[in-house]
Amino acid sequence: MSRTAAAHRFAILSTHPIQYHSGWFRGLAAHPDLQIHVYYCHRATPAEQASAGFGVAFDWDVPLLTGYPHSFLRNVADRPGHGGFAGFDTPEIRNIIRCGQYEAVLINGWHYKSAWQAILTCWQSDVKVMVRGDSHLHTVRSLPLRLAKSLAYPRFIPRFDACLAVGQWSREYFLHYGASPERIFLVPHTVDVDSMGEDANRLRPIRSELRQRWVLDPNATTFLFVGKFTETKRPMDFVRAVREAASQKAEVQGLMVGDGPLRNTCEDFAHTHHVPITFTGFLNQSQIVSTYVAADALVLPSAGETWGLVVNEAMSCGLTCIVSDRVGCGPDLIEAGRTGAVFQLGDVDGLAALMTGLARDPSQLAFMSTQARRKIQKHSIPAAVEGVLQSLHAITGSRTLVCNC
Repeated sequence: MSRTAAAHRFAILSTHPIQYHSGWFRGLAAHPDLQIHVYYCHRATPAEQASAGFGVAFDWDVPLLTGYPHSFLRNVADRPGHGGFAGFDTPEIRNIIRCGQYEAVLINGWHYKSAWQAILTCWQSDVKVMVRGDSHLHTVRSLPLRLAKSLAYPRFIPRFDACLAVGQWSREYFLHYGASPERIFLVPHTVDVDSMGEDANRLRPIRSELRQRWVLDPNATTFLFVGKFTETKRPMDFVRAVREAASQKAEVQGLMVGDGPLRNTCEDFAHTHHVPITFTGFLNQSQIVSTYVAADALVLPSAGETWGLVVNEAMSCGLTCIVSDRVGCGPDLIEAGRTGAVFQLGDVDGLAALMTGLARDPSQLAFMSTQARRKIQKHSIPAAVEGVLQSLHAITGSRTLVCNC
């Protein structure tokens, strides 16, 4: 696609390739009014993926680096990768910003050293700073950390030229720390809604075969858990809720996708208490749609989830979603009785009651499935691209690029 003469030229800085960012980057690269280049601080190894909580070593089996220009920066950190502020240290980003003739740099988060190398250089070089974040005020933090943020964050967040919020709670977060409302732009978290929906439609005729693959009762309502088996994701809440719902004579069962340190605990409990749950283990990205098609509803019981992109995936495939009140996407995606439900974190009985109610009202479940597909269209890749474009128009106008080398 040809570029317009007035195309905005900007860089994007990210820690490492993320499966949920690649479609957004391809959408940005394809827009005729945008010229982008993505700079990655690190290429994660399969072993690092395992240590991040997935429980198994792997590489993503979908293309993360095709369809947009990108480069990997040299990471000079003593211990490169995840694990702290110093794990991403890429001094060369400074010269790229000084000499790259970019109007702006879009930085994903500010929790790592490379981000501040870029932010400070932008401020010194008259390059606009756009920061995208999904943090919110509903995550439990210690008093010392809250005090530290209250002192530090109002000093730099108001200086960002554009704050790219992924939803309602992240917008409130930026406002809380002093961002001007007119400098906050919605750039929603997204997946490839159309592609996932098409894949789901293609697989739906073999839904019964998919359920047989995981030894699922064809007549029971299947609730799905997708994620790392870690304390934050609270997989045992899911297991206990399925047990409680089943004890109420509701025809329910669970399908748990993923791996991690709590998997054995969940499996042992389910086996000991005869809970109707199937564990698939880790499934890569190309396999995940089949689990959404096999299931009837998604449950995300997490504590402190900044967003919860599995909800986007599930809704793209037509699933209603039940989430805890600490899941960041709740205010944006969950409409009670239409696209899903919200329950109080840790309230296993409340979650079980929601499961039981849906299992006993198939017509309501079908209605909510249709509404979920409609709702998620507003969180598509084009919507995220449009949010970036609006922010660029607002903060740059028509500027002449000058090399500061």
